[in-house]
Formats: sequence, structure tokens, C-alpha cells
Amino acid sequence: MKRCAVCSAPSSRPPRTAMPKIGVLDSGVGGLSVLREIHRILPQHSTIYYADQAHVPYGTRPHVEIDSFVDSITRFLIGQGADVIVLACHAASAASLRLLRERYPHVPFVGLEPAIKPAVLNTQSGVVGVLTTQATADGALYQRLLHRYGRMARVITRPAPELVTLVEAGTIAGSAAHSAVSQYLEPLLQAGADQIVLACTHFPFLADVIRDVAGSTALPVDPGAAVARQVRRVLPDRRDAGRPSQRYLTSADAGDFARIASGLMGAEVIAETVCYRAD
Repeated sequence: MKRCAVCSAPSSRPPRTAMPKIGVLDSGVGGLSVLREIHRILPQHSTIYYADQAHVPYGTRPHVEIDSFVDSITRFLIGQGADVIVLACHAASAASLRLLRERYPHVPFVGLEPAIKPAVLNTQSGVVGVLTTQATADGALYQRLLHRYGRMARVITRPAPELVTLVEAGTIAGSAAHSAVSQYLEPLLQAGADQIVLACTHFPFLADVIRDVAGSTALPVDPGAAVARQVRRVLPDRRDAGRPSQRYLTSADAGDFARIASGLMGAEVIAETVCYRAD
């Protein structure tokens, strides 16, 4: 694969002349479920989205490897003028969020944590199901959430790697999607779960299928809107006029990414390939 060392991009802030820019990163297209909420709540702000599809999925990788990828992308996004960086990936947040805040204290970071708290507070059955990836389930953040809220309800964790693969291929409906969702969801429903935490940003794109399989038995819990509201809270207070832009980057094939992303976002996406070498 062609590689170029964007990880050497400067990590200090360039001069700021326009509205704050929001950088968003994920292993693939899943983070677009967060980006669409950012666009909805903060339409006046420019965004730059990086999909590290050369290394997707993150969810099966060790944390030290994920962190090496995420740190390189972070430095690139800072060099591109990002004022806030969103880790629109549960696995990346589990591996890198604390470390990034230590390395780059001048940059606000917004990460994701599985929405166990609201699910536990809203469950009527006392059972919460969590669809996630192995990297998220193995992370210290997830274990802290289980320790804090697991005493209030039964929380069942179910890694669902095939769902990531489906969304990366743009398969968010039809028999293949229904079959895969049923495979992971049915054991949770049979255990009595009435809240299904979507602890991977790819999974909200399958929310309609999840609702179809679950019927009235359980509700999917998507943190995307809450993440966008947190981005709004931490944005620098700069109100200069400027026309917002949306830039999409991938470490793999730009044409493939644009095709899938356009379908997921419901609008044309134009993408660029920007590769990197992780340190």
C-alpha cells in the first residue's frame, strides 16, 4: 500500500482566522454516524473526517497498535487546523483518549464511551444488552462503566465484529444485514434486554434493522447526538464569519469510500486518499 508520512505534520496550532474547525476520526465509515449529528447541530462549522480504512477494523486490534494509528492521525488533523478532535470510535477512545489529552493539552478531545448509564437508568426489565467490539469490551473505560452501573442492572456484553464489516461494505439493509443483526441480537432479547447499547459507531447505521428484529421489545441507544452536543460545549469561542467546508479523507481507496459514504450520509461525498506511517 502507498504510504506517506502525514504523522510528521506539525502538532502545534496554526493561526486561526475562521470559525473553529472540527476534526473527526474513525477506523472507517462508522464515525459518519457521529459526523452527521455534528453537521445537524453545528452546521456553521467546517469539518475534516479521517477514515483509517487501511487498518479497519480497530475493534480486533491491541490497544497499543490502535493508539499508534490514532496518534498519527491526530497530529495530522491538528496540522490541518482542527480546533477540536472527536474520536468517533469506541475502540479508539478506549485505547487513546486519556493519552491524547496528556500529549496535546492545548486541544479539546471528545471521545465516546458506551451509553451504559442512560440504558441502565431507562431499562424496565433490568437487563441491558451491549453490542460492541472486542477492543472496547477489553478497555479500562468499559470495565469502569460496568463496575459503576452493572450493579444497577444486568449488563450483557456481545462483541459483533461482522456488523462492522457489513457497514464498511455499505450493507445496512436486506437479508444479509437482517441475518447478521439477528445472530447477535437474539441472545440479548432472549435474556430480557430492553435497551440495546450501540457501542460502536458503525452500528447506528443498522438501527432500522435492529428495530425491525427487536420489534417493541427493545430500543437501540445511540450516543451520536450526545457527542455532538459535547463538541458544541468544548468548541473555542470564536465567531468570525466564514463559509463552512466538509472534507473527507481515507487511508484506503477514495472512490470506494466516497461511494459508501454517500449512501450512508444521503448526499454526495467527495473523498481524498491520504495515507500515513504510524510511529
